Parts: sequence; structure tokens; C-alpha cells
Amino acid sequence: MTDDIDATRLIETLGANARAAANELAFAPAPVKAQALMAAADAVWARREEIIAANAQDMDFGRAKGLSPAMMDRLMLDSARIQGICDGLRAVAGQDDPVGAVIAEWDRPTGLHFQRVRTPLGVVGVVYESRPNVTADAGALCLKSGNAVILRGGSESFNSSKVIHSCLVEGLKVAGLPETAIQLVPTRDRAAVAAMLQAVAYIDVIVPRGGKGLVALVQREARVPVFAHLDGICHTYVDGSADLEMARSVVLNAKTRRTGICGSMECLLIDRSFYEAHGAILIEDLLRAGVEVRAAGELQSIPGVTPAQDADFGFEYLDMICAAKIVDGVDAAIAHIRTYGSQHTDAVIAEDEGVVARFFQRLDSAILMHNASTQFADGGEFGMGAEIGIATGKMHARGPVGAEQLTSFKYLVTGKGTVRS
Repeated sequence: MTDDIDATRLIETLGANARAAANELAFAPAPVKAQALMAAADAVWARREEIIAANAQDMDFGRAKGLSPAMMDRLMLDSARIQGICDGLRAVAGQDDPVGAVIAEWDRPTGLHFQRVRTPLGVVGVVYESRPNVTADAGALCLKSGNAVILRGGSESFNSSKVIHSCLVEGLKVAGLPETAIQLVPTRDRAAVAAMLQAVAYIDVIVPRGGKGLVALVQREARVPVFAHLDGICHTYVDGSADLEMARSVVLNAKTRRTGICGSMECLLIDRSFYEAHGAILIEDLLRAGVEVRAAGELQSIPGVTPAQDADFGFEYLDMICAAKIVDGVDAAIAHIRTYGSQHTDAVIAEDEGVVARFFQRLDSAILMHNASTQFADGGEFGMGAEIGIATGKMHARGPVGAEQLTSFKYLVTGKGTVRS
């Protein structure tokens, strides 16, 4: 399909198809949904060379567009990453089905029996950038949770996403499920995104996954409810009680493992007592690894750092850049994170249990970690198989959004001819 489209009509058509599919998926048996996901995984692996060839086109497009190395890394697929997609599909297939699960159950003196059970949301719209694996992750999680989904991938991943989507449709065919349960918007035209955001008659929730600009656009213009996934301005606080070698390993991993993901550490906070005991070793490790360290205060005396500006804090770099600052204890770290953080993921490295308890109690980020890299802010690492995103809002879903988070609930009330006096 060309980009010369009537976006509203396109989304209305996709939406009507998705609504009809959602009505079928809501009561699809768990083994059938699992069969579809396993068959999709088989198709992805069988067609891996086709996916890699399509991804090569996307990489050329990304280079021509001037994407940063970190964004190019997000876009790139190879055999290992395709194996990861297959593993994710199979992991989701093997999970317990959330639909129909009883969340709570009780009786009342009236004789009524109450159950609160999980039910699908209906139709989910997912708007995302760059990472073609989101096509598989989002499709799998929506199917598992009994939701139909409309996927609008980034222009950069257009070709890769088309092939991956066709593999998901193969799985739906094998299982005898509606092929329109997982639909991909077949155009790069941004008008389709605007149409999705207004499609209240067809889409029950929008999940944006991408950079600050995309999420801000969705939140500003959507009439459909949104699961917010804001900046991943992730902090690591190294307390004076921290084990030195643990701190060195965790900090380096948190920044450098993959800089282009939302769980990458963007700011390092060092307790003054740790710095007095161990010197500049954490900063020097980052510099040796090729990280540009934008340092504040006395850290600016370290050879090789870049003096920090105010704007360097509270910024999501998604690159080999990190802000750094010395703080006077855990309370100062908490105050800094409250000011500059995005309530995504923040970590404390400490052996003092009191410090850890205070950090966990007084911060309200969606994910808080102790003695672990912020790179674990990932639904797969949480045992969810995959994720649609990390929700940083406080309504409904929070943290990694997996299949269970893509459900709502309803009440089932049973009586025996019970009437109210």
C-alpha cells in the first residue's frame, strides 16, 4: 500500500476488523492461543533469512535518515536476536493464561457469591519506534491476553515488521483464529498514527513505545486512553556501604551493555563517603569504556570528564553518555531522583539494609532495584516472556506491561433466587 491514503478510513477498517476479532479472542481456549504462538515462533525461525534481508533494507533506511549508533543497534536484527524473538514467543505461549483467572472470591450474608475475574481489554493499539522485535512481543502478549491488536511500527523498521507480522498471521491461521487478531498498519504515513489516537469507537487503549517525542505526541493528542511509557531516566545510587567490585560491575553494565534501551543508566549518583574511600574508580571505568561522563561539582577535576550543565540531569541520552554527581547520602540521592527522574527504574547499590529500605520506601519509581543493573528493566527478565513497554503512570498497569497487565476484570455474582430487601 502506498502512503497516499485516507488514514481515517484505513484505521476504521482495521478497527472494525480488530473489534470483530476481539469478540472471538475473548473466549478462545488457552491451548489454541498457545498453538498460534508456537506456530508463529516456528515461522519466524524458518523465515529468518527473509527477515534479515528485510532488516538490511531498514538499516539502509536508518543510515540515510541519520539514526544514532544506539538507535541503529535497536533496529538491527541478526540470527541471535531472531532466536530471541522466537524464545519470547514460546515463553509467552507457555505462560498461564490470564483470561478468566479468579483474582478474588468471597461470599456475602445475603447469600450472594462474588468473583472478580480477569477479562481482556478488547482492542489494543501499539505505536512504536525502531525496534522490530516489538512487533512480535506486542502481538504475542495481546493474543495471550485475548486482545486484538493494531500495530503501527516505526518507519525505520517497516520492512522487518512486515515479515515478522506475516509470521504471526501464519500462527493465527494454523490455530484457526481470526487473521485480523493481529494487524499491522501498512503504511509509513504518520496520519495513520493520528487516526489511531482518535479511534475511540475501535481502540480501547493505546500503548506508545519509543522516545520522548513520540510519547508526548500520543499523550497530547490521544482521545483513546493511554498506557504511558515515559523517558527511561534511570539512576544508579552507589552508597558508602556498597561493595566496590560489585559497584564497578553493576555500574558499567547498567550504562554500557546496551545504551539504546530504556533501562540504560543515564545518571550515576555517588555517595560522598564512597568517593572518599575509593576515589574516581567508577568514573574512570566508564571513561575507559568510551562513555562521555558529564560530571558535576568536584567530579569535574577527574581527567577526561565533561563539565555537566544543568540540562544534563533529567535527560535520556540513549547513547554512550552519562551524567554523574556526588551526593551526601541516600536522602540526597532520593531528593535528586525525585527532581530529575522519570519514575521508570532506579537502583541502589548498598550493603546497609537501612539504606536499601529507605530507598525502596521513599521512591515511587515503577521499578526499584537493589544491587542489580537497571538493564534488567525488561519484561522478559521479569519472567513475562516479553513486554509491550514499561508503564510509568499509576493507573491500571505499571512497570513491565505483559499479558496480565493487558487485562481488566469483571465481577461474576451468583445467587439462589436472591432478592434484595
